[in-house]
Amino acid sequence: MAEYEIVGKRVPRVDALPKVTGEARYAADLTMPGLLHGKILRSPHPHARVLSVDTSRAEKLYGVRAVVTAKDFAGFRYGFMASTRDEPPLAEDQVRFVGEEVAAVAAIDEEIASEAIELIKVEYEPLPAVYDPEEALREGAPQLHQDKPGNISAHVKMNFGDVDAALANAYHVREDRFYSQSVLHGFLEPHAVIARWESAGGITVWASKQSPYFLYRNLASCFRLPLSKVRVIQPYVGGGFGGKNATFALDFCAAMLSKKTGFPVKIVYEAEDILGYGRRRHPMIMELKTGVTRDGLLLGTSCRLIADGGAYTSVGPMTIYLSGAFLSLPYKMPSFRYEAVRAYTNKPVCNAMRGHGSPQIRYAADCQLELIARDLSIDPVEIRRRNVVEAGYVTANKMHVKSCGLKESIDEALKAINWYEVRREINEHNKKSGRVLRGLGIACNGFQSGARLHGHTACSAIVKVHEDGGISLLTGSTDSGQGSETVLAMITAELFGVPLETVEVSKVDSHLTPVDPGSFGSRVTSTAGNAVKIAALKARDKLAVVAAEVLGGEKEEVEFKKESVFLKGRPEKAIPFRKLCHLTYTYGHGQVIVGEGHWSQEIDMPNWETGEGDLAGTYTFGTQVAEVEVDRLTGKIKLNKMVVAHDLGYAINPLACEGQHEGSVFGGLGHCIYEECRVEDGKTLNPSFLDYKMPTAMDMPRVMESIGIETMDQEGVFGAKESAEGTQVSTVPAIVNAIYDATGVMFKELPVTPEKVLKALEGNISEGEG
Repeated sequence: MAEYEIVGKRVPRVDALPKVTGEARYAADLTMPGLLHGKILRSPHPHARVLSVDTSRAEKLYGVRAVVTAKDFAGFRYGFMASTRDEPPLAEDQVRFVGEEVAAVAAIDEEIASEAIELIKVEYEPLPAVYDPEEALREGAPQLHQDKPGNISAHVKMNFGDVDAALANAYHVREDRFYSQSVLHGFLEPHAVIARWESAGGITVWASKQSPYFLYRNLASCFRLPLSKVRVIQPYVGGGFGGKNATFALDFCAAMLSKKTGFPVKIVYEAEDILGYGRRRHPMIMELKTGVTRDGLLLGTSCRLIADGGAYTSVGPMTIYLSGAFLSLPYKMPSFRYEAVRAYTNKPVCNAMRGHGSPQIRYAADCQLELIARDLSIDPVEIRRRNVVEAGYVTANKMHVKSCGLKESIDEALKAINWYEVRREINEHNKKSGRVLRGLGIACNGFQSGARLHGHTACSAIVKVHEDGGISLLTGSTDSGQGSETVLAMITAELFGVPLETVEVSKVDSHLTPVDPGSFGSRVTSTAGNAVKIAALKARDKLAVVAAEVLGGEKEEVEFKKESVFLKGRPEKAIPFRKLCHLTYTYGHGQVIVGEGHWSQEIDMPNWETGEGDLAGTYTFGTQVAEVEVDRLTGKIKLNKMVVAHDLGYAINPLACEGQHEGSVFGGLGHCIYEECRVEDGKTLNPSFLDYKMPTAMDMPRVMESIGIETMDQEGVFGAKESAEGTQVSTVPAIVNAIYDATGVMFKELPVTPEKVLKALEGNISEGEG
């Protein structure tokens, strides 16, 4: 393996200092002359007809500059695809969930804007509502959208191999029903936007977004502007996890209010707006019927899934598609049948969240595998070893595994936690029947590295080398907190042989940076990283031509290292990098040192009708082992240890990889035992961080070990693959399997709360299943 100067080293983030000192400016921190403040009026009803909206009193209030309602948007709809655009910026004839946006105001300060909202009078006619997805799909249920009969938001079917024959010929068949609840993204920075309507026609927007170019297209469509007239500038982003990819009511309203007033308008959501009415992970009911041989080899599975999508479609079709596709990884599944329905309900909208459909289905599938192992008296590690995929494997739905360190990840995870010795200790401990039970659980994951799911998935980059040796990197890819700016800067610095601080990475600005789909699907390092490498090499070639001329060699001989440029094997033939840059700018008739690169995974898009085809050009794999304690008196669960062994291709920044693994464990821990959007009659009952019960640093395991399995993937820049999102996929089943090991109860409904544990231990749940 090549030895690098910067790549592969443990490097602090390039944005660490401004963030820890408070210098970093987020969208909510920004201000400008003439700024107006916006507020949004929300519906108190889960389902109602909007009979009238009277804004006259609000318009007369001192300090109010404008009010907007649905009529200002003239029937505009937005959404994931042309066929799924069912959401208006503000509610028109109906409201479909508690908190749906109905009107917005702009005033000279927030207090006046809030008062104005109270003065808007909306007359509603309440309509019957439905909150349970199974009830929503039944005949006679209240209909949310008249053009979507049966409340079916999306429907996906997949069928690979002869599942009926596989189940008929299986030695053992197991059927289980699992439920994964609705949870929030948990970012601390709220949604925030400033929109300024320009006098020459057009919009400039500062917004907290993972995918700024989604916003730029939606605003152009809504206001019927050419894309060149929409400028989206991205400040620092305080986390997203899939929750800041979409465009929301505040984005459209701020722009419309600015157009009406001629002044910039700022809207910032409060915590209650996000926790009570905001987007969230899809709750899913998953019924799995799986057949295996006597030795525990998987033969086939049949899955029926119902997803609760809330009031609008958003990216729901993609969510349930991905849930089905990931039935075939990380274990060999020769045949599978999958049918999923996403139901409309009178609840807040569900959309993409870290892992995007995979954490729910893999929780169910991996925990069912644990139950099958117990049924057949097979060691839980052994049953996984027998079924894992390897490099060269092609799944039933035609996903091609090009590199795979899954077996190695199992070995390394077991070694790190000392699996077999700890299991013996735990067995002896639990025989004593003390207050605290201990358990050890294992789960594996497979995930996409990047995404090839729709038309434009290419990343582009521009590298500009200044005459004094400084380097500017322009990319449309967003760092939403994951540290991708640092990784892209490391790639650039490595190729030019300069210190990391030499490279400045620009924030996204749609007037200046190249178009990019954004930060989702674990695609920035894998896709943008390759684009940056191509751009850097093109710029470097211009320097190499001049260096060869000056040093008396060939371009192919020129090397860049330690701020010096020299001929290979002849270090005495050298020139400082900075001097070479100056010479290149004045070389001949003068030139600039700029390189442009773009890269996309060279695979076809999947067949959306059949479900066949690759989700990405390559995939990551991993294993997690969890050790838990369960208090028999209180039902409280404590995660003591977690080992993550992840096939990441190559760790460009091992420090960042470890941080991402820890973040995924944190998110999965909350999903597993703490978090739930509790909804009653359509209203979220816990719309605050105090009541929502996200885990804190005190709840993280006291021992956390991260192990990088390097497989040097052919697709990845420097051999790198995804290293984070896949970890969250296996966190939940690893913990649930550990709880099962401790208590003998498999919890098939998340979250695993103390109340559920106590009820199960009291024997109120039959057959040892919760």
